[in-house]
Amino acid sequence: MHDIRDAWRALAATPIVSTLAVVSLALGIGANTAIFSILNSLMLRTLPVRDAQQLLAIAADGEDDLLDYPVWIAVREHHLLDGAFAWARDGAGHVENGETRVVNVLWASGSFFDTLGVPAALGRTLRQTDDRRGGGPDGPVAMIGDRFWRQRLNADPGVIGRTITLDRAPFTIVGITPPRFFGLEIGARFDVVLPLETEPLLGRLPTRLKQWPWLHVGGRLPQFMTLTGAEAAVRAAQPEIRAATMPAYERAADREAYLRGPWTLRPAATGTSRLRSRYAMALETLWAVAALVLLIGCANVANLQLARTAARRYERSVRAALGASPWRVARPVLFESILLAAAGTAIGMLFARWAGPLVVAQLSTWISTTELDLSPDVRMLSASMLAMIATVVVFGTAPMLLARRTAPIDAMKRQQGGEPARAVSLREALVVVQVALCLLLLVGAALFARSFAALAYRDLGFDRASVLVAPVDSTYSRIPASDRLSLYERLRAAAAAVPGVRRVALSMATPLGNAGVRFTPAVAVETGPVDWTRASRILTNMIGPGWFETYGTHLIAGRDFTAADTNGSPEVVIVNEAFARKFFAGAVPVGRTMRMSRPGLSSDGHVTVDVVALVENAAFTSARNAVEPTLYRPLAQVADARLLKAIPSISISVQAEPGIAPSHLQSSVSQVITAIDGDLEVTPVPVKAQLDAGYVRERLLGLLSGFFAMLGLALAAIGVYAVTSQSVHGRRRELGIRMALGADGASLVRLVVRRFALLAATGAAIGGVASLWAGGAVASLLFGVTAGDPFAFTLAAVTALVTCSVAGWLPARRAARIEPMIVLRES
Repeated sequence: MHDIRDAWRALAATPIVSTLAVVSLALGIGANTAIFSILNSLMLRTLPVRDAQQLLAIAADGEDDLLDYPVWIAVREHHLLDGAFAWARDGAGHVENGETRVVNVLWASGSFFDTLGVPAALGRTLRQTDDRRGGGPDGPVAMIGDRFWRQRLNADPGVIGRTITLDRAPFTIVGITPPRFFGLEIGARFDVVLPLETEPLLGRLPTRLKQWPWLHVGGRLPQFMTLTGAEAAVRAAQPEIRAATMPAYERAADREAYLRGPWTLRPAATGTSRLRSRYAMALETLWAVAALVLLIGCANVANLQLARTAARRYERSVRAALGASPWRVARPVLFESILLAAAGTAIGMLFARWAGPLVVAQLSTWISTTELDLSPDVRMLSASMLAMIATVVVFGTAPMLLARRTAPIDAMKRQQGGEPARAVSLREALVVVQVALCLLLLVGAALFARSFAALAYRDLGFDRASVLVAPVDSTYSRIPASDRLSLYERLRAAAAAVPGVRRVALSMATPLGNAGVRFTPAVAVETGPVDWTRASRILTNMIGPGWFETYGTHLIAGRDFTAADTNGSPEVVIVNEAFARKFFAGAVPVGRTMRMSRPGLSSDGHVTVDVVALVENAAFTSARNAVEPTLYRPLAQVADARLLKAIPSISISVQAEPGIAPSHLQSSVSQVITAIDGDLEVTPVPVKAQLDAGYVRERLLGLLSGFFAMLGLALAAIGVYAVTSQSVHGRRRELGIRMALGADGASLVRLVVRRFALLAATGAAIGGVASLWAGGAVASLLFGVTAGDPFAFTLAAVTALVTCSVAGWLPARRAARIEPMIVLRES
């Protein structure tokens, strides 16, 4: 206790130095803890269910592999897993105060809650008897998620037995889920749980209980069986299940691929998550970056502690002269390090509790909100304790060893003289380390920032700034499918009349959007017999007149579609430059003919079409990859009643007038559409928001690596400033003598700065080599920039050297103002 008290007094005697040390550690430890808490929740934390380690999931190509309903039934009937269950995530419309909002639905088989051992917080869970077509003995039932219950239903316990309507289908509420149960997909929460077999009640055509891959299938490891044995049983049953559930593939290659894909069993104790494959490497990289910030902070504190230790060497020499052992002399320094680390860890934990949710918020998009459980657990607390111990070892060892080596006679002779040579060498070595790590951070930040800029500002071939997309779902419209094309045209005209709207066009799909349907008909440009099962399949979009003009995509040759391109007129297409290169050797194909399969639900024949225009390339499915060959067909020419009934959605693209933000048109466009038919569901969103949803990883890396780099730069500058200040203070007598002998201020500044400029240059050289290696390790996270990008390295080096030079120049400037007589009198 005496040592702790003495250490506290020593730290309190130098509040500025102690505060800098604590802040340096708090920022480093806080950044590490915040990123680790996200990694822990996303990848390591086990599900809050009974015996989570016994859970298994069937997978083919990874944890996101989905199976269709017939396969699930076959797996259940073969008893391949104990308590086999299926689940899926979806959305449904829920009317609140006259406004339709999308709620997150968790579809669950009747065995879901029993197998997981998750009880109801209120009421009861779903049962096997509830999982029937049309509903069980109590009719269609539902469970409500705890968050939805508290936020949207005011935590009313009387909701049990009430009815909730989803997509116009009524369900009786029978229970509330526990507060900490968020489902099996990490990062996503549900609002409502519905029995799997009641999915047809929502009126979707076709129902997903047919050939539609959307289900996760899992269960528990069978008793008295190993994972290897269970996996062998699954693979043994796979050929029979695959053969019995074969979809109606037209091509033999598709049928062979379906039979050939092997199933595996993977442990499911940590659930499943689409975020893992998408963001795991980015988060691990950020964790490594945060660790570099912590190392810079530790080097900072080590420098400060070395300065404090050197300043108190006279006191230690007296203790040593009075018989104190080396350990007794050095022990106060160790306890000071422990107190600094403990304070930094405590404040860092508070910083992490604030910063963690901010980082998670960066993973959310207009499509979905990411939510992770960042509450502390044993693993997170253990990591924080290890970080604290590691910081003590990193920054406390050198000062303690210096204190142990105190020579009583030498120290007493020097009293207030300069530092020992070994202390100076250690402090200068730490400066080199700080500059090297700082440059590594700055290069990484520059690479990630340039990568994000290259992706976010890439020319995609269409206008991203002034277009609003309004996907319209007519599933519940009373208008017959045969009349929906005329309905869509009325919607287009109504949207065009909204003030602030410049142009409006219809399409089945939109660039890089989730609305609409992807068609890939088979195409043949050659004459003669064609094997249509092996013909090239080309991405196709069905659009209305003016669609290219609405998106600012330019026609290179030919004409746009017109109102005359309808059923009964010659069938026409427009192709992009990538299509022309693939099929026509880059020549302008206007006037050429080709054959293609019909874009309906099946290939029931082929049609001959004329190419009437060549349009410039525009990204359609990916902002990262090269533009793929694309066909455009007139919507009015191909959208028959059968297609419009099977795919009851259309996208209305609205171009805003100059100076008007598309987001300002969302409410007006939605109102005019629902005014025509109140049964339509519409969710307008700016194209820019759709694009931003695809840049989440790059934006996260750019923002956080930039923040960590600036933090590391600030810490390194503080370290350089502290070391230079200590050096100036230790050389006061020498500098005073030089000035007394006629040296001017500029020469003294150069004398002081020269040494630290050399140290900074050495650190920059080491950091540059390390950056080349690190850049290669994260090359897969970069877009449009190489790991050795000269601009990034030059910018980082200049920033680091200029900042460190300024930090060293400030105390050196004070050396030029030394009064020689005052210094000599002090001697």
